[in-house]
Amino acid sequence: MLYFPGCMATYRAKDIAKSTIELLKKGGVEFKLLGEDEWCCGSVMLRTGNIEVGREMIKHNVDAIQKSGVDVVVTSCSGCFRTLKQDYEKMTGSMDFTVKHVLEILEELIEQGKLKFPEAKMKVTYHDPCHLGRHSGLYDVPRKILASISGLELLEMTRNRRNARCCGAGGGVRAGFKDLSDQMADTRLKEAEETGAEVLTSACPFCTFALREAAERNGSKMRVLDLPELLVEIINKKAG
Repeated sequence: MLYFPGCMATYRAKDIAKSTIELLKKGGVEFKLLGEDEWCCGSVMLRTGNIEVGREMIKHNVDAIQKSGVDVVVTSCSGCFRTLKQDYEKMTGSMDFTVKHVLEILEELIEQGKLKFPEAKMKVTYHDPCHLGRHSGLYDVPRKILASISGLELLEMTRNRRNARCCGAGGGVRAGFKDLSDQMADTRLKEAEETGAEVLTSACPFCTFALREAAERNGSKMRVLDLPELLVEIINKKAG
């Protein structure tokens, strides 16, 4: 297995990568990293029309992954997940490795009894990332993981799953239209606050980063954590 952290978790939200690695190790999963051979997955390039640059990134990463000899690639970034799983296969024709989001691996570890959580009395709301939800259909997995934690109460936002509002960070929106991106994140944060939850969690570094900034910008008391970060806190009994 290969863990592909992606740009955000490698450079701007490092605790997400650290938490993901800690969870994989606690679950007894053996994995590799590409290190310097990992290039940007190319998602932003493809979404903003820089197809040839994206194609170059894809070719490099596919060659590096195949050279590593793994048959499964895991990412904690929803954007990387969608790109690696859907766009890579479409643009290369075929791949000799499968792609999974880390939440799928964590669900398996929980079902196998290899990953267990202590009781955590807390109220949490979950934000569905566009790439993981609408683009990939992974709605139940994060909710099953949260449901496996005794004492944790999931409070759904009015708009959730397929109807969830975008956080405004992906697809080049944050890079090209920062004010619009901030407004979208502020709106989503307000929805999360209306649930009465203490923690807003998601499963995408872009979403987590944007929503965390929104919380800081608005002086919100709500904590914003990526799901692997929240799970590590609970395992280490720092939450609840």
